Amino acid sequence: VEIGCKDCHGTAQSYPTLRTTNPAAPPGGRDLSLIRNPDGKRRFEWVGDRLIQRSIVNPGMEWEMSLVKDTVTPGNPDYNPKAARAKLMSAGTGFEWGMAIAPENLAHKDEEMACFSCHTSWTTSCGGCHLPIEANWKTSRHHYEGGETRNFATYNPQVARDQMFQLGKHDSTKNGIIAPVRSSSALVLSSTNVNRERIYVQQPPISAAGYSSQAFAPHFPHTARKTETKTCTDCHLSEANDNNAIMAQLLLHGTNFVNFVGFNAYVGEAGGLQAINVTEWDEPQAVFGSYLHRYAYPDNWAKHQANGREIRWLGEPGGFVTSTQSGGPTGCLQLRGEYLIAAQGSSGTTAYDVASIANKGVADRILSAPVSPLGQSLHIASSNATCVALPTNQNIHPARNQGELMRVANEEQPFHPIYDYAFITDSAEGLILTDVDTLANFEARDNFLTRALTWNDGGILDGARHITIAGHMMYIAADAGIVVLDMDEPLVPKVAAVIGLDDVRATAVQFRYLFAATGRGLEIVDVTHPDRPKVVEGALVPLADARRVYVARTYAYVAAGGEGLAIVDVEKPEKPALHMLFTAGGQIDDARDVVVGTTNASLFAYVADGVNGLRVVQLTSPELQANFYGFSPVPNPELIAWKATEWPATALSKGLDRDRAVDETGHQMAIFGRLGSRPFNLEEQRAFYLDDSGDPWFVTDEVRDDDRRDRTTRASSK
Repeated sequence: VEIGCKDCHGTAQSYPTLRTTNPAAPPGGRDLSLIRNPDGKRRFEWVGDRLIQRSIVNPGMEWEMSLVKDTVTPGNPDYNPKAARAKLMSAGTGFEWGMAIAPENLAHKDEEMACFSCHTSWTTSCGGCHLPIEANWKTSRHHYEGGETRNFATYNPQVARDQMFQLGKHDSTKNGIIAPVRSSSALVLSSTNVNRERIYVQQPPISAAGYSSQAFAPHFPHTARKTETKTCTDCHLSEANDNNAIMAQLLLHGTNFVNFVGFNAYVGEAGGLQAINVTEWDEPQAVFGSYLHRYAYPDNWAKHQANGREIRWLGEPGGFVTSTQSGGPTGCLQLRGEYLIAAQGSSGTTAYDVASIANKGVADRILSAPVSPLGQSLHIASSNATCVALPTNQNIHPARNQGELMRVANEEQPFHPIYDYAFITDSAEGLILTDVDTLANFEARDNFLTRALTWNDGGILDGARHITIAGHMMYIAADAGIVVLDMDEPLVPKVAAVIGLDDVRATAVQFRYLFAATGRGLEIVDVTHPDRPKVVEGALVPLADARRVYVARTYAYVAAGGEGLAIVDVEKPEKPALHMLFTAGGQIDDARDVVVGTTNASLFAYVADGVNGLRVVQLTSPELQANFYGFSPVPNPELIAWKATEWPATALSKGLDRDRAVDETGHQMAIFGRLGSRPFNLEEQRAFYLDDSGDPWFVTDEVRDDDRRDRTTRASSK
C-alpha cells in the first residue's frame, strides 16, 4: 500500500504534504495533488485553509478532509479535546497533555503506532474454520497444475466476532509499529476416507516455524472512524479496575471464551477417562440440544428431547458411540493434537493416542500405545499424579524453530524452553517435568516419555494437587498454600513466593489476577508481580465446596459440588459478586470441574458432575440472551444435554485456545502471518500498565482540562 493516514490527514504537528509515504511509495512519494479525476478536477485540492477530496465515483461530490493539526489546536473550529488529549498525551504517567508537550515526549508517537490503532471502531476476528475433507467428491483444483481431485474440503467458519480488539507489532516493512491484530486463519482439519472412516478429526496443524496454526496478523481493519474510536480504557488499566478481561484480550493472552471443545468432550473419571460426542458431525456442528441444533437438525433435536436430553442418539448409522479407557482416578487431563495427557493417581501420567477417536474402522480408539511398550511408552510412573498441565494446548513443535532460516529469513522469535515440557504434580513427589517434543517430531522410533526433572525442594510441594501455568510462572496448589514457581529455566525451578491460602483446590489466571477455589469459596489474588502476590482483602465469594474454577472474560465459573455451577461476576476482580448458583432444578449436585467454550454464536459450559456424569449447559443463545453478541454477555444457563459416565466424572479437558498468541510472561506460541510481526514481549506489555517503579497506573476516558499544557502561541500555515 502506497498511501498512509498522514498523507491526507497530517499529524498533530504538521498539515499533510499530499505525498505518499507508505512502504510501496516511490522515493520521495507520489504527489497526490497532481491526480485528476475523469471530469478533469483535482482529486485533492487546497481551497483556502480547507483540504478538499473529490469523489471519483460520483462526479460533483466532494468533502472536506479532517486535519489532525486543526483538531488539536485550541481555538480552531475543529478543535476536539478528546482527540487532542489522545494525540498530545505525554509519555510516562503524569497525564499532562497539550501543545506544550514536545514531539519526542509524546506517548503515542506517529512513528511508533498506526493511527488506526485508536481510530478503529471494531475489528473482525474469526475463531477459526473447520475443514472436513471428504474423499470421492470430484472437484476442480484451484491452484498449481489444475485438474481434478477426488477430495473436497468445505470451509466452515467458527465464531466470527467483532469485539475482540487486540494489539501487536506490525511487520518489518512497517518498522514494527503498534497496530491492531486479528485472528486470521485458525484452522482445524478433519478427513474422511473412501470407506467413510474419519482418519483424523478436528486436528489443528502446526506452522512451518513450529508455532501453532492459530494464526494472527496485524492488519488495517477498514473500520476507521472519527468519533466511534477506541478510548484510553481500551488499552490501559481503568480507574474503576473493571477491564481486566479487556486487557487480557488486548495483549493476546486470550480470554477462555472462544475456546473450541469440538466434536468430543474429554472427561476424566474416578476410574479412567472417556470421550463423549457432544455435537453433530455434519456442518454446522451443533451441540446436542442447543438452540442451533433445534433449527439446523429439527428431527435430531426432537429425538434428543424425547430421550430426556440424554446423549444417546447420533443421527447416523451405528448410533451414539462413546470411547472409554481405564487407568486410575483422573485428576487433570488435556488434549493437544492427537494426544490426550492425563494424570491418574497411582497409575501415573500417560499420553493417550486419540488420533482414531472417531474412526469407525478402529475398535480401540483411546490407546496407550499402538504397539508393545518396547516400541512406545508414553507413560511417566509416579507415586500419586494429581494434575498435569501444558504451557499451551495449541499444537506446537518448538524443534522446528531453529537456525538461520527462522531467525534471519523468516524473522521468527525463538520458543521459550518451557514449551518443550509437560508439567506434572504429584502429591508425594512434587513437580515432574517430561519433554513432549517427541509427540510432534514425525519420528515413530523415539515415542518414549522420560523424566527430565523431579523437584520438591524441602518438601514445599507436599500435597501438590493442581497446577496453573502462566508463561514461565507457575501456581501450584499444595499443603503450603499456592506455591509460585519461576520456571524461566525449566530445569532449575525457583520459589518466587508462597501464597498463604488454606485448603486450595485449584486456580485459574487472567492477566493481573489469580482466582483460587478454596475451602472458603472463590478467593482473589493480585499477581501483577507474581513474585509479590497479594491476597485481595474482602474479595471472597463464599461457597461450601468449590472444586475447580474457570474464568471466561468477565465471569468465573466454579464447580461448586452440591451447590452446582456457581457463576461469579469478576468484571471487577477485586469486587467479585455471585451472579447465580445453577443446579438445573437440582440435577447438577456434584460439580467437580467445568470448562467453557464457544460453538458458532453461542457459549456453552461443560460440567463434570461427579456421580451424574457429564452435563452440557447452554449459557447464551438468541433465545436465552438477546445480547448474546457482546464482549461478555450475561449468562442465562439452560441444561441441554447429559451423559452418564462409566465412573464419577472428575475433570475435563480445556478447549483449544483460539484467541491466545502469547503468554503472561511475553513468550509467543502462535504464528503471526506477516514477516517480522509478533505479539508484545513482557517489557512491552508492562509499558501499557506499569510505571518505571513497577506500580500499576490507571486511566479514565474523561478529558481533564487541569492536565492540559498549551503554548501561548502556535504558528499556523498550510
